[in-house]
Amino acid sequence: MRTQVCETFGIEFPLFAFSHCRDVVAAVTNAGGLGVLGAVAYTPDRLEEELRWIDDHVGGRPYGVDVLVPSKIDESAERAGRGEGGLDTMLAAVPQEHWAFLFQLFEKYNVPLPDFEKAKKANAGSGTARGAGTQVTQQGASELIDVSLAHPIGLIASALGTPPALMVEKAKAAGIPVAALVGTSEHARRQVAAGVDLIVAQGGEAGGHTGEISTMVLVPEVVDTVAPVPVLAAGGIATGRQMAASMALGASGVWCGSVWLTTEEAETPPHVKAKMLAATSRDTIRSRSRTGKPARQLKSAWTEEWEGEGSPGALGMPLQMIVAEGAMRQINKVAESGNEGARELANYFVGQCVGQMNTVKPARQVVYDMIEEFADAIERLNAMSA
Repeated sequence: MRTQVCETFGIEFPLFAFSHCRDVVAAVTNAGGLGVLGAVAYTPDRLEEELRWIDDHVGGRPYGVDVLVPSKIDESAERAGRGEGGLDTMLAAVPQEHWAFLFQLFEKYNVPLPDFEKAKKANAGSGTARGAGTQVTQQGASELIDVSLAHPIGLIASALGTPPALMVEKAKAAGIPVAALVGTSEHARRQVAAGVDLIVAQGGEAGGHTGEISTMVLVPEVVDTVAPVPVLAAGGIATGRQMAASMALGASGVWCGSVWLTTEEAETPPHVKAKMLAATSRDTIRSRSRTGKPARQLKSAWTEEWEGEGSPGALGMPLQMIVAEGAMRQINKVAESGNEGARELANYFVGQCVGQMNTVKPARQVVYDMIEEFADAIERLNAMSA
């Protein structure tokens, strides 16, 4: 199987795997695809550790890093990113009504939480929440880009919006191709003008931040718009048949994220993984409740409450992340102890293909199954023209 992206990146299969889990990234890369580590949840020091681990486990094979650099965020968060008050500035920018709503939510679902002030610090001051909140700024993303380019990566991607000029300049100076995710053909046109080398056309079926146009409609539009720049299809792709359909639409490969969430290596909490294994394609929703921007995720009490009448409404990015991601850390921790209310609230980003994710497999096996099914699909198509 040789396509333009296979030649460019020196990979066996045109399969790109986005994951927040280093084990998935390494497994897919070692299986012949290209794993891409989502870096938004990491501080620079933690990202350095993760990339060093991947370096040690892929034997020089190519992998990538995905950095979230939104073009527009809350001004107070941007000031914090420039060092003007830091985390305290972000915390102070969250309205009291949102903290109050959060704690009422915890009380309603019988999820234990420390007192109000301590909980705010805990929510935004540690682990994933700290990285997700403070790194979603121009300064924070720049630090992650510098860490990434200090490693032998084969690709750096901008997950949301046109990559800043500094990112493109630094990547090109290092000889690293730049990818960007888009949800419309106009977005794709702007990305190419900004110097992007690879476009990921992501349909609304995808997990995480998405637009509203479906993959089947979006991919050929983007392919025609940016030719000869190569395009990866994304959104709802979890099988070899869907991979073959993407190539028929003109894509040079596929970008998959959700399908790795039920693998053995995935970072998905066990209770959330169980929800995914039981879910249908109708059990997801585009909601601002986790990040402040529309992001597809599992339906749960969390999305219902934030989208409900009593909600103060989601804040902008990254302030909603400060509120939500810290809260979800506590929810997941308590859910693992069997707390039913926490399990009702728990969710995660996932696309509509969750209905096809019914078994737990090693990530390597997912790759091989997709490629085998892709070959079968191509054989059936060839037989039609014989």
